[in-house]
Amino acid sequence: MRVALISREYPPEVYGGAGVHVEFLARELARLVDVDVHCFGADRVEAAAANAAGAPRVHPYRTPPGLDGANQALATLGVDVEMAAGISGADVVHSHTWYANLAGHLASMLHDVPHVVTAHSLEPLRPWKAEQLGGGYRLSSWAERTGYEAAAAVVAVSRGMAADVLSAYPNVEASRVHIIPNGIDTELYAPAAERDVLDQYGLDPDRPIVLFVGRITRQKGVAHLVAAAAAFDSDAQLALCAGAPDTPELAAEIAEAVSRLQAAREGVVWIQQMLPRPQIMQLLTAADVFICPSIYEPQGIVNLEAMACETAVVASRVGGIPDVVLDGETGLLVDYATDPHEFEAGLAEAVNTLLADPARATAMGLAGRARAVTEYGWTTIAARTVALYESLLR
Repeated sequence: MRVALISREYPPEVYGGAGVHVEFLARELARLVDVDVHCFGADRVEAAAANAAGAPRVHPYRTPPGLDGANQALATLGVDVEMAAGISGADVVHSHTWYANLAGHLASMLHDVPHVVTAHSLEPLRPWKAEQLGGGYRLSSWAERTGYEAAAAVVAVSRGMAADVLSAYPNVEASRVHIIPNGIDTELYAPAAERDVLDQYGLDPDRPIVLFVGRITRQKGVAHLVAAAAAFDSDAQLALCAGAPDTPELAAEIAEAVSRLQAAREGVVWIQQMLPRPQIMQLLTAADVFICPSIYEPQGIVNLEAMACETAVVASRVGGIPDVVLDGETGLLVDYATDPHEFEAGLAEAVNTLLADPARATAMGLAGRARAVTEYGWTTIAARTVALYESLLR
């Protein structure tokens, strides 16, 4: 069987959970089937090693010259058209995020093969994207809806995501929605012994650390976290590993909020660049609490990464997070409230509860790693994905 995985992101150009998912899914699928990855961006080293045994072939695509400087969504659809033209010989096409859904849909029609969509997020549930895309948000929403409604199968990464798909797109039959979660490589993501990254960014290893890792977008709740941090235990440090803002306006808003927080308390460290994985694992391991204040999260793969590094999680009870973070066992969940002050107070209370009981936080971290190992291994997830492909080809 030959499978075309279609994605905006693929290493080294990865900035979010969907890119991490595609990276590891491609690796594991390539052990089972013949895999081509069609992605956005510059040439990859892997492309030069095409046809290497057990490795995916990589085909990168750039924005068509005539669309340079166009609205981001329109430029994306231009890349999708070129991707569809470049896909041949596949038995199944499998797209990830709205950036690639139209490419999968067009390739499916062109070559009469099944199109599988993995739902990492849904445009109707991210209205703040209009800040970033302007009128392009209507294009991204159209592309996503078109891909989902025509897909042979939709993979939801959590029960919450499956419910959201059926609610947002009632024309998608429930029988076409299959729950296969994001995974985690627990050999790669594991507690790190090194601590040099703490010195590099001025974090004190002898004081508690609360860590956030994620993009600066409305979805991730960064503004709520910064507001909540004012009420964190005074001895705690806050490490914000937050970059890639959606818009200059949002970047300025968060910068002002962080500046006010830094003026009000010590130990607030903002790391704005995207760090390499080894440094992220050092931070995840060193943290006493990992915090995920998302207001929308289909699953939240970063929570799995923290759990794999034996760190307790405080997260909002939204979307697929409760599938991953077991409240009271691997972390604490906070109900998302329409009153932002109530939500922020809940986040601070949960963080302080774990900071005040290090033994409990340690036990949750150990339980989180055990759950990541037993429930979210990529080998199992790849096998389930291939079984889905096979069912569509019968």
